[in-house]
Amino acid sequence: MSEIQLRQWSESDSGLLRRGNTPEMTVHLGGPETEAQIRDRHERYLRVWEENTGRAFVVVDGAESLGVICSWKTTWRDQEVIEAGWFTVPEAQGRGVGSAALALLIHYAHEFAGDRRLLVAFPDQANGPSNALCRSAGFTLIGQRDDDFRGTTLNLNEWVFDLTG
Repeated sequence: MSEIQLRQWSESDSGLLRRGNTPEMTVHLGGPETEAQIRDRHERYLRVWEENTGRAFVVVDGAESLGVICSWKTTWRDQEVIEAGWFTVPEAQGRGVGSAALALLIHYAHEFAGDRRLLVAFPDQANGPSNALCRSAGFTLIGQRDDDFRGTTLNLNEWVFDLTG
């Protein structure tokens, strides 16, 4: 691994969503998306930049695309917050890619947040790597909740990072 960087999502990046759309990679999200859902997600990742409602990045090491990390404005517990989500392709897992990408996203979230003071993440309770990533990045676990996502009820942890600190 040389130097992990984040690159703005582009029109040519939809293939990365397909690489992450396997049963193994989506086990904590209720399973793979349909082709229409992938196209919708790709369009949404392009649109968040245009509308200034979020940031969608490709995690890169040189010319190699290793994953996706995004943040978007939302409301959680009656607060305006920034939510984050990510995935790292299997061959890049366990190499510190996710940690480096999340550290960069936190940096960008400071710039993007405006008056929103919290960055939140909601990994499935059974997703050990994503929960460990939140913990190691300085997020605080403050609760758990169930949420319906793509027709499946997910048991989520609620992680919070204070962007004002």
